[in-house]
Amino acid sequence: MRLILKMGLVFAMTLAILIPLLLVRGVIHDRQRYRAEAVQEVAARYAGPQGLAGPVLVVPYTETAEAEETDASGVARKVRRERTRYWTFFPTRLDVAGRLRPDTRKRGLHQVRVFEWQGKVRASFEAPIPDEADAAPDRRIGRPWLSYALADVRGLRAAPQLRIDGRAVPVEEGVGGRDAPGLHVRLPAPARGQVLRLQTELDLPLGGTESLAVVPLGKDNRIALESTWPHPGFIGASPRQDLGDDGFRADWRIASLASNAQRGWLEREGRGLAADAAATLRAMDAVGVELIDPVDVYTQADRATKYGLLFVLLTFVSLFLFELIKQLPVHPIQYGLVGLALAIFFLLLVALSEHVAFPWAYLAASVACIGLIGFYLSAALRSVWRGLGFAAMLAVLYAALYGLLVSEDNALALGAGLLFLVLAVLMAVTRRVDWYQLAGARPPARA
Repeated sequence: MRLILKMGLVFAMTLAILIPLLLVRGVIHDRQRYRAEAVQEVAARYAGPQGLAGPVLVVPYTETAEAEETDASGVARKVRRERTRYWTFFPTRLDVAGRLRPDTRKRGLHQVRVFEWQGKVRASFEAPIPDEADAAPDRRIGRPWLSYALADVRGLRAAPQLRIDGRAVPVEEGVGGRDAPGLHVRLPAPARGQVLRLQTELDLPLGGTESLAVVPLGKDNRIALESTWPHPGFIGASPRQDLGDDGFRADWRIASLASNAQRGWLEREGRGLAADAAATLRAMDAVGVELIDPVDVYTQADRATKYGLLFVLLTFVSLFLFELIKQLPVHPIQYGLVGLALAIFFLLLVALSEHVAFPWAYLAASVACIGLIGFYLSAALRSVWRGLGFAAMLAVLYAALYGLLVSEDNALALGAGLLFLVLAVLMAVTRRVDWYQLAGARPPARA
């Protein structure tokens, strides 16, 4: 009966330690939210996640159409009203290239990744204007505009330089007749049946925060991005890539038949871009790059806390076995103090990793907690060697946890292997234990 009661107390203490572990996870999520606020603050002052779509050639035309309307007295009459429509032409070939120069902005404890992109956007157009033979006789063709949509125009580091057929032309703000942030230039009105052939080249010094996306709107697209940032994350289709310690180079070659970019642009053409222009551009089958932090301390710490219950359970089971096999009474309060020390490790890990590199923070927090638990259990178990043995066991567990954190791709295999090893050790240690004798309830022998 005492054995069952003790096991119940150990189980209850294990569940009780979930409370401080959950509180620590709450602290981690708060810190993650503070970092997101720091990113938003930098984006508000510098520029947000950046995106580019274009160029797109839009030709407006106006024609008069008859419509039947009913007046207030119920009499139907015909009226003539003008309506404006648009022809939209995409590039036959689009080449986007440029180098991202990474930098950081600090807000409090947080480092926010920003960049400046020296972009060059080349495009060629062949736009046939419909002839009058298949049109209304009173159709009037207006002045077209050539437009480039940007996610955040505050990212312009200098005045963009646009050349059309080798001639420099001044650009204006906005995307012509569309409600979207960006740049445009007005062109002379074409004649009916004319084929507009244009060669455009835009030098675009553009800054942004953490990511750059490019929408492949051409019939044939080639997008090449490079940077000295060694940890890129790619957006959209996977590029041909060259990665190294000195940076990366990514190259996309995309045909319009393999992308929904043109359809996405046409669907949003009438209503402009949404309030979150970067997300809207990304939704148009955009490709690009994110400057990733390979060691996000909050993500690593949050993953570590998911193993917290396993740590507590293994430690309590080890104490329980010592108590039974060596007949060393361990009070529930002592279980609780050891569990709290294990929970404090994760809080120390978060606090230290905000100031030093994650591996050093992990080492310092684990040494502090292992040393404290070893010191405490030396007295609780009435032996320095037993305390050191427990400390060694915890050191192995913390080393295994660090391996899980840094080997994300192999985390499942390593975790399963660790659990199997722990179970094997427990079964080996207790294989000769007479549990009936320990419980004081040996069943009668069979006849």
